[in-house]
Amino acid sequence: MPESAKKGGGLAAPPSPFKIEDVKAIAREVPGVAAAAPVTYNTALAVYGNQNRSTPINGTDSSYFEVRDLVLGSGRKFSDNELRAGSQVCILGATVKKEMFGSQDPLGASIRLGRLSCQVIGVVESKGSNFGSDQDDFVLIPLRTFQARISGNRDVHVVFIAVQTSEGTEKAQRDITALMHQRRRIGEDRLDNFRIQDMKEVTETIGMATGVLTAFLSAIAGVSLLVGGIGIMNIMLVSVTERTREIGIRLSIGAMEREVLTQFLVEAVTLSLLGGIIGIVCGLAGSALACWALNMPFVLDAPIVLIAFVFSGGVGVVFGFFPARKAARLDPIDALRYE
Repeated sequence: MPESAKKGGGLAAPPSPFKIEDVKAIAREVPGVAAAAPVTYNTALAVYGNQNRSTPINGTDSSYFEVRDLVLGSGRKFSDNELRAGSQVCILGATVKKEMFGSQDPLGASIRLGRLSCQVIGVVESKGSNFGSDQDDFVLIPLRTFQARISGNRDVHVVFIAVQTSEGTEKAQRDITALMHQRRRIGEDRLDNFRIQDMKEVTETIGMATGVLTAFLSAIAGVSLLVGGIGIMNIMLVSVTERTREIGIRLSIGAMEREVLTQFLVEAVTLSLLGGIIGIVCGLAGSALACWALNMPFVLDAPIVLIAFVFSGGVGVVFGFFPARKAARLDPIDALRYE
């Protein structure tokens, strides 16, 4: 993407936009590039009948589908003739289709994008949200249509590039940088007036942030489990104290230590599992509500829920063992005399 060359804390020059020739050169001359898609964008009011919404408008070509991994749900892509002629046709994202057409089939309908009227020829399958950003809220039109009817120039705002799986993105970055230095006449003593962003680096950064957040939440969960386990232990100790005479009677008429131990362990595990069930229900409800608020899909991971349920029972065993052992080792005579 174009970027102002920064020098001495200020801006050396305004960003110089790309041209379509730059995009063709990248696709043609850089080894390992599978596809390069030019994109020029703006936001416009989309209108159909009595429905309207402000939505991003992207001027591009058919390579955009490959580099952004988009799949058509219905209709077709832009034809070569439509791209060359700058025809007034468009392809809708799933959100735009849903909000403006509902259950209707939009193919063949005409919508207005600002002052441009275009015919719908396709609808893209939904990709959902990405960190709260709706990936389905867009309208695609041919690049030449955008340049002639909306922007009024031949500028390209950003170039999306797909690299072949057998090639490394680092090598592609170096080759693209060298090509851009040549085409944009950037000498060794001058700063770059463009920027290349590798999505792998973005993914790694997000992964690191997620890892830190996971560790932080795990620490909170560990403290919560410790506090909850101590609470269970205290409750069971109180229960043993209040039922000392009952335990003495059981032991005096022949109950074995292991039977008393098992009784109190079962009570501790039952108490812990009930708390675990309540926690799982509250956690799933809270997660579903958060996903709804952030417009994100809610995915139920059954194995994780099962692990949480089993772990809650394990907490009951660990923290209930000491009170249960104390009950099992009571002296029957002392227990019977306990007031």
